[in-house]
Amino acid sequence: MSDQTRFLLNETDLPKYWYNVMADSPLPPTPVLHPATLEPVTPDFLSVLFPMELILQEISAERYIEIPEPVREIYKLYRPTPLHRARRLEQALGTPAHIYYKNESVSPAGSHKPNTAIAQAFYNKAAGTKSLTTETGAGQWGSALALACNFFGLDLEVYMVRVSYDQKPYRRIMMETYGAQVYASPTERTQFGRSLRAKDPESPGSLGIAISEAVEVAATSGGAKKYSLGSVLNHVLMHQTVIGEEALKQMDLAGEYPDVVIGCVGGGSNYAGLAYPFLRQNLKGGKHTRFVAVEPTATPSLTKGVYAFDFGDTAKMAPIVKMYTLGHSFVPPSIHAGGLRYHGMAPSLSAFCDAGYIDAIAVPQVATFEAAVAFARAEGILPAPESAHAIRAAIDEALDAKAKGEKRVILFNLSGHGHFDMGAYQAFLRGQLEDYAYPAEAVKEAMKELPQVVAKS
Repeated sequence: MSDQTRFLLNETDLPKYWYNVMADSPLPPTPVLHPATLEPVTPDFLSVLFPMELILQEISAERYIEIPEPVREIYKLYRPTPLHRARRLEQALGTPAHIYYKNESVSPAGSHKPNTAIAQAFYNKAAGTKSLTTETGAGQWGSALALACNFFGLDLEVYMVRVSYDQKPYRRIMMETYGAQVYASPTERTQFGRSLRAKDPESPGSLGIAISEAVEVAATSGGAKKYSLGSVLNHVLMHQTVIGEEALKQMDLAGEYPDVVIGCVGGGSNYAGLAYPFLRQNLKGGKHTRFVAVEPTATPSLTKGVYAFDFGDTAKMAPIVKMYTLGHSFVPPSIHAGGLRYHGMAPSLSAFCDAGYIDAIAVPQVATFEAAVAFARAEGILPAPESAHAIRAAIDEALDAKAKGEKRVILFNLSGHGHFDMGAYQAFLRGQLEDYAYPAEAVKEAMKELPQVVAKS
């Protein structure tokens, strides 16, 4: 195995269970609050948006939840995904570090997102749902849910953040090919969208705004439509743990174990999917792996935000959760990593970061694309701008190992490909890509709108 590059599993190795980190977390769970009353939510409130099975998963304390066989059968279109040893990148860097990446870009939608999209579509179909609404940033989540809804015969409305709608037209066409209807958010289709466009017709939008529109459509549909979320919530992160469960087996095939596990974070789903099974090994198995979550300097919720209760969306219709946040009214700069332009972070990931189990760093846009191009030229895969944040951190880890003369085993998640992000690469290659400073004043203003009663507690 001294020169092996890819570590592959068979279909029979496909995980049969999702891992629920809440069962092993030493941290007490934080409540989810009603956006109007600031009291703990009831299943009745959540059932307006989600089918009951997903609500039960959201609050479950079970360590493992069985993956339904129809979900596993669709997973087999692309799972198990490969684990790669980035030997050519190691050589280019001249590092003694061993760099591995889990390649989630091989799914039909091009990212890790189908892992939960397929599950959510299945549970909605089983509950009698006919139509779903959702938001999407870069389009990875919208593409995945459009794929899944096509498989299960569900209609889908996607509210796509306007700046990404304009930057990534082929993502929109991909969603439409699978049968979804896609709208640039903020739109004229919702009361909240119309109110924003009246104030700022050229608003670039944000994930918080797009969530508000999708939630409004579902909540006012009289039960005809449910809402589906691509990150942040416990059940979403849990569905992604097929990534880490496979990676544990594949690292064993490689005869190594990671010293550090890295991933990009916007809402937290791809990173939690890889990291949580390895975190279990720290919590229960005596391992000492380091965990590094990587975010953009333009939207630095973990590194610059506050750990507080906040709304999950801009219009204050979604539940309130305790998380690292920049303020629900914050509109991030128009970076090309649209999937990371979210004001908050998954509550479980936030709690682990606050308690010191997971470290967080922020990296700027230009340095991120420098890493993306270096990776593409060494490994041949063009990464998504979001995934490039993880690559930037992995390269920096490898160079640090080189400077210190240390062998270090690095594992990161290649969460998606960048085939529909060529406008971003063109801007970088022509020297037209911008870096964005931390938008301190905008965050300061947004922080004033945190739910005060809860924030004081």
